[in-house]
Amino acid sequence: MKRIFLFTIVLLLGLLQSCNEDLAEPEINYKTSDFPADVAIEWINLERTLVKTTPGFSPPVAARSYGYAALALYESVVAGIRENRSYLGLISEYNNPGFKIENGKTYHWELVANSCMADMMRNLFKTSSASNKDLIDQLEQKYISKNISNDSVTINRSIQFGKKVAEAIYSYAKSDGKEEAYANNFPDYTIPSGPDKWEPTSPTNLIPLQAYWGSVRPFLAPDADNSLIQNFPPLSFSIDSKSLFYLQAQEVYIYSLNLDAEAIKIAKFWSDDPGITATPPGHSMSIAAIILNNENANLAEAAEVFSKIGLAVHDAFISCWKSKYIYNLLRPVSYIKKYIDPNFTTLLSTPPFPEHTSGHSVQTAAAMTVLESYYGSNYSFTDITHQDRSDIDGSPRNFTSFKACAAEAAISRLYGGIHYRHAIDKGIEQGTIIGNNIARINLKK
Repeated sequence: MKRIFLFTIVLLLGLLQSCNEDLAEPEINYKTSDFPADVAIEWINLERTLVKTTPGFSPPVAARSYGYAALALYESVVAGIRENRSYLGLISEYNNPGFKIENGKTYHWELVANSCMADMMRNLFKTSSASNKDLIDQLEQKYISKNISNDSVTINRSIQFGKKVAEAIYSYAKSDGKEEAYANNFPDYTIPSGPDKWEPTSPTNLIPLQAYWGSVRPFLAPDADNSLIQNFPPLSFSIDSKSLFYLQAQEVYIYSLNLDAEAIKIAKFWSDDPGITATPPGHSMSIAAIILNNENANLAEAAEVFSKIGLAVHDAFISCWKSKYIYNLLRPVSYIKKYIDPNFTTLLSTPPFPEHTSGHSVQTAAAMTVLESYYGSNYSFTDITHQDRSDIDGSPRNFTSFKACAAEAAISRLYGGIHYRHAIDKGIEQGTIIGNNIARINLKK
């Protein structure tokens, strides 16, 4: 099917160009804001499907894919946003993109974005199923067919430019050395020893997930700097029943024994397990899409917002994972079984990596801080991310602010028995700093 599809596009473009080669190009100067956000939202939502259904896309790996795809989306259309500039020189090692528009030529920015995102999905999800690759082809064809009546020279130029942007951004992504991270989520790692150190919480995961992710190149170096990590240490380890450490473990224990229906609903709503959902960073991308739909946003607004959310969640996971493997703190379930109740069980399964800080807290706080920078501190919205799920109560959840949303996502990990409150609170602080760093990137000329 794919060969037939590609042949059809090539033939169609060739025919259109030959039929119009002697015609003068219409003088239409499209702006990116002339187009609705639909193409951006549909591609981000398809990426969420690909993350969910492609093996190996753990939360850190997924966050990376969202980050680079969203960057590509923005870079593909920024030349049509006259008041904006590229991320060129504003993020780590992004100094020579290798693409530029032809001055004085018309570009159809919806088609540019469409072409770029299609190729980014093919590059980022090379190992996805044939049916998923068909979904990529189908969405790409949807926007080509929609615009087939437009000037063929502009169509062809726009499609080819989108492909050039995708090629350049994917090359930039590969330069971080994590192109195939999905194939090795559990690299060899020697677990430090000590009473406070992480230990496997499941016999099937004896090695922690992505132990070296903290060394991945961030978009902004300060987001993963040791000086930031050192600002948010865990509590001093102790088994004294009067110590703060013991008391925070006891809090997890007591909550787990007394969960009400609402707490259970919250824990499961925000769990966002890989293989079942688009992962926690995909939930943040979903919320961004919901807001953009609410705002009836145009393509320019959507590209900018998605780009900063993508950058934020990727940097959040790098920073959080650096913290996790600097401190290598054991999980509540391990501590409680040793020192409080050997028969303790949690509502949710504890994921296979160290405790501090909470990934849900860091990444959600980072993403919500970015959204707050665009839409304000008192923005009410409804999260419908899981409304179609039947395995949990995915009923839409209402929030009066982005901070309230981040707070609920964070505390859900206490309800699930996954994190101590200290890792949650410090994770929110850490993520807020990262979100502010990303929000302050000045994209205006």
